[in-house]
Amino acid sequence: MKVRLYVLSKNGNNIFGISKWVSPKRTRSYPYQRVYNTLNFSKKITVIPIIKDEGLDGDRDFLQWDTVSLMSLLDVFVIFAYYNNATKNSKYNNKITRFKFDNKYVISKIKEIDQYHSSALHWNLNELKNNLHNIVDIANKCYKNITKQTGVVLHNQNGIDNFKAKISEDISVFMKFSREKAKDAQAREILTNQQKENLSTLTKAKITITNYLGGQYFFTVDEVFIEGNVIELIESKHSKTSILPSISDIKDGLLKMILYSNLKDIEVNGIKMKSKVILKLTSDKIANATYTKLQSNLIQSLLDEAKENDFVVKIGDLQ
Repeated sequence: MKVRLYVLSKNGNNIFGISKWVSPKRTRSYPYQRVYNTLNFSKKITVIPIIKDEGLDGDRDFLQWDTVSLMSLLDVFVIFAYYNNATKNSKYNNKITRFKFDNKYVISKIKEIDQYHSSALHWNLNELKNNLHNIVDIANKCYKNITKQTGVVLHNQNGIDNFKAKISEDISVFMKFSREKAKDAQAREILTNQQKENLSTLTKAKITITNYLGGQYFFTVDEVFIEGNVIELIESKHSKTSILPSISDIKDGLLKMILYSNLKDIEVNGIKMKSKVILKLTSDKIANATYTKLQSNLIQSLLDEAKENDFVVKIGDLQ
């Protein structure tokens, strides 16, 4: 997977790992795997659209507090960005596609970060408090221009107004607003089995991670298994057509391994437990599979990373 690198310091000393989200919603288009690609760089930046409105025939997603908090936890600088260009989707009456960020704005923020000498956490909180409501206004104007250019009807203006009110009032209000939405999404996900999950226990569970920064992250674990005082937290990735799941799926799982393998205090229904963290990779074609050299190297890299970072990789029935 290629990672875009930008060299922006005058002396050419600073190399940034930069990732891009195509939606503020974390469950769309593998943003985690793109962030994961940049984690080995000393300075990491991710660009996130604060609002993505695809039109009445599509989705509309808003930035969530816990996304920002998670990036802060991973020491990733967030550029809260907006789309200023898009085109009509020819397959729908009211849907747009081919979104483009305001490139000049993004580059200007990268240059600011280049000169910024505090932490990603400090930057992210400062941008939330002092800049986010202005970006909402700009994004709103851009969407109105896109509507004029494309003729596509977007979602009701009240949604954006409500979002701006929440983020302008107070950080704690934004946190509460976002977390209610995250909890709702978590509740929906726990009722759904995806085709990319091959679950042997059929036991999904909610997991809420709280860190010292005040961030809370609402996830669902694909499988859990409790034996004695140990709970296994299993992230499952499955492919129906290939021997192994895709690189994007695997890296999405690896980012969650970073979170789960660093849990300090674990409670299950109020009872303290120890945890074992597992990334399970399965496929419909894995039985008697013959791996290519590339696949074998990938598996070995995963096993090495798991050993170094205290989690387990299971390939089919193998460990």
